[in-house]
This record gives sequence, C-alpha cells and structure tokens, in this order.
Amino acid sequence: MEIDPFGLERWFAKYEHDADIMLAESGIRSLPADRFDTDPGELGYVIPTDGDPELRAEVGARYGRTADEVLFTVGTQEANFLAFLSLLEDDGHAVVVTPTYQALHAVPDAFGDVTRVGLEPPTWELDVDAVADAIRPETSVIVLNNPNNPTGRYHSLETVEALYDLAADADAYLLCDEVYRLLAEDPLPPVASLGPRGLSTTSLTKAYGLAGTRFGWLVGDREVIEAAWTWKDYTTISPSLFGQHIARQALGDDEDAILEENRALAADHRDRVQAWIDRNDLEWYDPVGVNGFVTVPDGFADGTEFCRTVVEEASVVLAPGDLFGHPDYFRIGFGLHTEELEEGLERVSGVLETNQ
Repeated sequence: MEIDPFGLERWFAKYEHDADIMLAESGIRSLPADRFDTDPGELGYVIPTDGDPELRAEVGARYGRTADEVLFTVGTQEANFLAFLSLLEDDGHAVVVTPTYQALHAVPDAFGDVTRVGLEPPTWELDVDAVADAIRPETSVIVLNNPNNPTGRYHSLETVEALYDLAADADAYLLCDEVYRLLAEDPLPPVASLGPRGLSTTSLTKAYGLAGTRFGWLVGDREVIEAAWTWKDYTTISPSLFGQHIARQALGDDEDAILEENRALAADHRDRVQAWIDRNDLEWYDPVGVNGFVTVPDGFADGTEFCRTVVEEASVVLAPGDLFGHPDYFRIGFGLHTEELEEGLERVSGVLETNQ
C-alpha cells in the first residue's frame, strides 16, 4: 500500500511554525478552555472504547440512529479513515467529488481505486450525471464534503438526495464529511439521516471551535460501524477522554450559544473578506463555512508562487490552490480572531501593492 504525501500538511509544516499569521486555518477560532469543566476524573481509557453509550445514543438521535450506529473517534480524520478501511476491502472502488480535503481521496486511493468527479469553477456546481457515469459494479462508496473545502460550495438537498439514490441503487454508501454543516445558517439534514446507505462524519473542530479536543464521530449502518470499531482497536483504541468530557458539555445546554456565536463570526468575517476581494479585483464563490477559494492575483504564475511570496514577504500563510488541483486559486481561511484576520488581509494587500 502506498499513499501520497499530504501536500497541504507539508506546506503548513514548512511555513506555519515561523509565520506570524495563519490565514489558511480551515476552522473557526478556538474557544477558551475555561468555558468548560475540564476535569474528567480518572485519566483512563474511554470504556467501552467506541464511546460512552449514553452520549452515543444522544448523538445518534440527531441522525435518527441508535447508539450502536455511532462510533466516537479521534477527530473526523479518523472517522473517515476507519470508514474507508471498512468499505474498501479487496481493492474496492470509490467515487470522490473534488476538489476536497486531500485525505478524502488519497486514503481511499491507497486502499483501493478512486475516480474523481470534479467541480467546475467559478460556481463549483456538482454534475450528478458525472457521478452516475463514474460508478462501477465494484463501487462501494461515493464521497462528498458538504459544505465543500476548499470552495465553500454548499450542495443543495436535492443534489445530496440524488447522490444518495445513486449510492443506494449501486448497493454502495454515500459518505459525507459534514464538519462545516452546522456553520450554515440553515443546515441540511445530515446524510446519515437520509436512509441506511448514508454515512456521516464530523467532529467538534470546525463548527464548535474545539479542535484541541480531537473528538469526532462516524454515524451510519451498524455493519459499517462494527467494522470500523474493529479497525479502531488497532489505531487509537478509544476516543479522547478529555474530548468526550468536553463533548458532553458542548453538545448540551451551551450548544445553541456556541453555534450562534460561531455562525455570527463566520458571517461577519465572510463579509470582511468579500470587501477585501472586491477592493483587490479578485473573485470567489460566496462560501458557506470558513474557507474560500480565491482567484490568484495578476502577476503571479500560480497559487504556489503567490502564497510563497505572501509568506516570505508578509509572514502570512495561505494555501495554494495547486494542492487542491486548481493552480489558479488559493484558499483563505477566515475563521480566526477578527484582529488577526484584519491584520492578515492588510499584510496581503501590501504584498499585492509591492508586486503589481
């Protein structure tokens, strides 16, 4: 088995540590720990290792599922990884909508075979017929990230239901990475609630501002969940004890306040970035979430040259669109603190003035 290096993470590893401002962060700004009770008691494993049954039941109810149809994981990354391990045995085939987070195509490509169906700029609309044409007899999963990273495109319920029907007709699953879903003003129903062939993954990271908890979950068909749990015994064994302790609070009485604050921050920052884009004659598709895919300014060969210039001259990290298969774009994250966002945008403007 071989897997491609994670280009985005390698880019961050090269530049993020020494840069002043991270303007490519893909989540909302982190909440302070003192907002929560951080004492979980004895520091042992979570038992049972798939997560607390009562909390799994509460999470499952959000999807119309039972506790046995929920697996708690160390973030969404592990949830997706375990799902692919479970679904792509014996060189299975996946259809993946791209551009997207690299793990959503690189991991299944390492386990089996992947056909990518591309979203086309500038609107990044999904051609459902292209997904249908990509399905093979051996296809076991269709993979969607909704809202999409990096473009911010939020595919409609009609589109998602059409993908679900394609998966069900092919005796496959629709796996949707929904980490940004609750940042939408009017979130769509989760895919795992659409029927037995829907799988949802998410975490506390992107919408809740709790990345450090490393707590996520996979929801869906019990057979898939049990297979994923079997693999989990060989990865992290149990989810984070601290993560589960904080999750119980974040998903409880304080949840509405947390999400309301974060949605307001995301909306305000989106407007600020939109104004900055307009001032600099750039373009993007108005995003849902906290990521936008912006056209590379004139005078730069591609996204990599532009982003390298910005980090070297202004100490601001952006993400080259080359890493997502679109060299004419760069990804900007606008979920960080307002002061950092404004300072970062001002510094990038300075680079544009100097180089154009």
